[in-house]
Amino acid sequence: MRANPHPQQDQRLRTLYGYDILDTPREREFDEIVELAAEICDAPISVINLIDKDRQWFKAEVGLGARETPLDTSLCSHAILEDPFVEIQDTLNDPRTADNPLCIAGDGIRFYAGALLLAPDGLPLGTLCILDNKPRKLTALQRKTVAVLARQVMKQLDLRLALRRQEVLMSEADHRVKNSLQTLSAMVRLHARQLDDKATVDVLDGIQRRVNAMATLHGELQSGGGQDEVAADKYLDKVVGLLQETAPNHIKISHVTDHATLRSNTASSLGLIISEFAANSIKHGFPDAVPGHIEIALTLRDGRFNLDCKDNGIGSKNGGKRRPDSIGQTLMAAAASQLDAQVDHRLTPEGSRLSLTF
Repeated sequence: MRANPHPQQDQRLRTLYGYDILDTPREREFDEIVELAAEICDAPISVINLIDKDRQWFKAEVGLGARETPLDTSLCSHAILEDPFVEIQDTLNDPRTADNPLCIAGDGIRFYAGALLLAPDGLPLGTLCILDNKPRKLTALQRKTVAVLARQVMKQLDLRLALRRQEVLMSEADHRVKNSLQTLSAMVRLHARQLDDKATVDVLDGIQRRVNAMATLHGELQSGGGQDEVAADKYLDKVVGLLQETAPNHIKISHVTDHATLRSNTASSLGLIISEFAANSIKHGFPDAVPGHIEIALTLRDGRFNLDCKDNGIGSKNGGKRRPDSIGQTLMAAAASQLDAQVDHRLTPEGSRLSLTF
């Protein structure tokens, strides 16, 4: 006998689909639960079963060898209409299952026990069930174990749902921040074009550069699905790309970055340090439009990052000097303190050099 739809079927299906779990690959976390349930209950079959509109789909199973079956032969579709725990000791003696093709076969299912997978709104998504080819009865410990494991399945599903929602919110927040920063950058650029005072324009250029670095970070965080980390190589590629766009034509900026991930606060500090180094090099290292090269390298060795920046500008030759009291130097020192590190920034005859280990 096919079970009737759940009294709140539309809302139940909406809740089920909200978990985005149907038709996902097998996962060890769930496979281990059905394996443990089958072993403790000394049963050949155990299944994590989710009841869809026209089918029952198995997130995990042992002893069954299928990922889904039609609702016409579903025992679990009966269980979701009843108590939190359903046990049918002999399926041929129960009107719900006596005519089920899976039960009346010679080696058919003769025993069923299932604990509901209940969502926080109280609606059942399916069951964690035990099946056997002979009539039997679970012990009190076995029933308790199946019920506890069913709750653990829901804990896993609820945690994943909560994390996914958090990622969506964080991604949306990063998107809005990025757009706001890009608007601010455009406004700064517009005002800078209307000014003739070089000192003021330089200040606005510095502000725009720092805003762009932050916008790049939030863009990378958004593309990461709300994760609080970014790929170091992709992030620095965009930071360096922005710096190259604003650099004079006679200066080339390049980077080499190991494949690694950076937390957002770390990436923010690095982006600021690199931007300030490049700006200082552009301003002081290449007078009279002398062609030059700024190189950035971020490497990961023995669990620690090494940032090395250098240019081939005038350095300490011909009276070249950097200004230790400049805003850029102050910002770099503040960013380095966020990394619990110190910036080693010096001038050499070969050009400006900056190193940082954190």
